[in-house]
Amino acid sequence: MPATWNPGETTTVIIGLLALVAGMAVYGRSRWLRRLNIPAAVVGGLAVSTGTLALYAATGTEVKFADGLRDLLLLVFFSTIGLSARLKALREGGGPLALLCLSVVLLLVLQNAAGILVVSAFGEHPFYGLLMGSASFMGGPGTAMAWAREAQLTFGLERAPEIGLAAATVAVVTGALVSGPIAGRLVERHGLGRLPAAGTAPAQARAHGPAPEPVPGATVRQVLEALLLVAIALGAGDLLNAWARAHGQVLPGFLTAMLAGVALSNALDFAGRRIPMEGVEQVGELALQVFLVLSLMSLRLWAVGGVILPMLVNAVVQTALSALVAVYVLFRLLGRDYNAAVTAGGFLGFGLSSMPVAMATMEQITARYGPSPRAFLLITLCGSVFVDLSNALIIKAFLALPVFAAA
Repeated sequence: MPATWNPGETTTVIIGLLALVAGMAVYGRSRWLRRLNIPAAVVGGLAVSTGTLALYAATGTEVKFADGLRDLLLLVFFSTIGLSARLKALREGGGPLALLCLSVVLLLVLQNAAGILVVSAFGEHPFYGLLMGSASFMGGPGTAMAWAREAQLTFGLERAPEIGLAAATVAVVTGALVSGPIAGRLVERHGLGRLPAAGTAPAQARAHGPAPEPVPGATVRQVLEALLLVAIALGAGDLLNAWARAHGQVLPGFLTAMLAGVALSNALDFAGRRIPMEGVEQVGELALQVFLVLSLMSLRLWAVGGVILPMLVNAVVQTALSALVAVYVLFRLLGRDYNAAVTAGGFLGFGLSSMPVAMATMEQITARYGPSPRAFLLITLCGSVFVDLSNALIIKAFLALPVFAAA
């Protein structure tokens, strides 16, 4: 029987921080990584998950890292996004937000159609195509596993959980590796951004290099004030979640944390109180980087082995489709400017992987070329409730097709 190693929270954090520091060191010495805009957290996290894969292959030992702090860090990061938002910026989102949502719907349909075609070519059940389509690429591991359970109950597909998890794993890795390079290429090809002047740090651009410097003016007091605001936003988000559950609604925790941050930020703004944005940015950047490295190093890469060929074919097809929609549809609809390029990068991040990867991609691009608050706002708004809701509706629509009735 395979052995299992379950590192506790402290050990998991130590390994994660070591991986992050190592990733920063490698990133700082690799012109190739900097050119491709691959975040240091991705480098360190994938190095650890590759190591756990080697351990599993050699000894049969499965490593299951703790995830309590990881989930908290995600909430912290999105609360800082909310604290950075202003109502006037929300009002400016209208038209571009609608175009982004339409692009999401287009990609959801294409992902599922492509997934079904790929699995059909390998003689597999069409439901596996949905698991390898938007359920894993746009939805992520949680969504994929939820639909895998449905596949078991409705169609008796016992391999569904394995395939759903493998597809989601491939999706996370794919999105982390390709979204940054494609977005960076858009910026450079069209001459849309420029490197920040020496000694400056744009408001929405935190460094991802080997030794990131604090944002000028971010004092210990400002960081402590930011932590207090984050704690208040998290508490208010929990209350909002409890209220929603009491009324029969289920909201993602990161969304309520972000909404609470938006409410708190604008309430303080209305009262004439200044938010310590330097401290908020430092807290958000740290939370995002540690969350991302903890998430990537927890990937169970050995789960991909049994279905590696269709997974790789599917990943290539999904990447090509997502890139085409991002570059030739979304980027052009949004005006082919710098904000459009950063938004396209975020779109690729959550379209191929997850919201944290989308945020890390945009952070990496803006750290190099300059701030884009509008892109962060659009991706955050679209990548929360709209993506999950539209994904579920479109998967349901595909299940009504004759191909599933005949399966």
